[in-house]
Amino acid sequence: MDMRQLKGLVPSPGQRFDAKECLEAIPALSRLASTPQDPYYHAEGDVWTHTCMVVEALLAQPTYQQATEEQRFVLFISALLHDISKPDTTVVDTETGRIGQPGHSRRGAVDSRLLLWRAGVPFALREQICRIISVHQLPFFALSGNRNGQSPEFILHKLSWELPVWMLCAIAEADMQGRLYEGKQGALDEIELFRELAAEEGCLYEPRAFVDDYTRVQYFRGARVHPDYSLHEPEGSRVIVLSGMPASGKNTWVAKHHPDLPVISFDDAREALGLRHGENEGAAAHLAIDQAKILLREKRPFVWNSTHLSAQMRKKTLDLLYAYQANTQIEYLEMPEKEIYRRNTSRDTSLRNDDIRRMLFKWEVPLPTEAHQVRYHYDRSAF
Repeated sequence: MDMRQLKGLVPSPGQRFDAKECLEAIPALSRLASTPQDPYYHAEGDVWTHTCMVVEALLAQPTYQQATEEQRFVLFISALLHDISKPDTTVVDTETGRIGQPGHSRRGAVDSRLLLWRAGVPFALREQICRIISVHQLPFFALSGNRNGQSPEFILHKLSWELPVWMLCAIAEADMQGRLYEGKQGALDEIELFRELAAEEGCLYEPRAFVDDYTRVQYFRGARVHPDYSLHEPEGSRVIVLSGMPASGKNTWVAKHHPDLPVISFDDAREALGLRHGENEGAAAHLAIDQAKILLREKRPFVWNSTHLSAQMRKKTLDLLYAYQANTQIEYLEMPEKEIYRRNTSRDTSLRNDDIRRMLFKWEVPLPTEAHQVRYHYDRSAF
């Protein structure tokens, strides 16, 4: 499968989609037909039946028919892949027989990223699709807030920095229309109210405006502040946090752009301790963190060079940096898969290509909400 094939799957306005062609182009979708769903929420049956209904509902929306070619690509592929990880997340309660797929949205984003990366989908389009899939159910219940006590307005403000909210609403609406569920109309009403609130907040089609980056970061980290009123930014280190696969060019980037700055690196810590990859990772992390704390206390600028591949890994680093009032800038680097394996094989490292392949299943690209600035370096192929 490649980008040309994927583009060929996307119907123009007024056309129907070819389900058989989609299954042939994306073999992973074939598992959906044998994956059951809870009959209360999905009386229509298996996941593939639901997916086809969702796609048909999307194609009937004026939103889809009026979208640009690139927007239709994002919307269609998002709908097609939105439940792609349900086969791997399905659990059946042995006592009640109820069926669930916990975590299928987040897992679906990771699986879709890998699939679309290998197909050569341009970075910006791929990430829009993956971000939509990761939260595609959120508009069903966002108006009631969430378990963390976050308001609907906060949820929308944050989402607007991560994806096109109008696209998320279109997918959520199609997801609800494409099922047999007695509570469907109530959920559709919730989605429409969610869309209206986004319009009122000025973030349906663009990110919610903030007075400055520091205020935005503090707001998204839970500070009680209004987006339009600036917080005083205390003095702290300016830290460049690198993120990307091994062999994606992080060391080269540092040498080219910031050869004069101190570098915190788990690889360097392993080398200092005489460790191979996978050996006593805790000791290497402890050494690197101690070195970082010294620089943070001195309020010196530095680079934190690590893969930071998952959101959880980045959060540990960022929580430490923000505790010391650091101004953070994430630089994300990406290379094609074959190039990563070629580079890794030719360099002096104990990390094997098989180790990198396992890391792919934890791959989450940094979101714009994670730092004061997030910059992406990738192959900018044309659509």
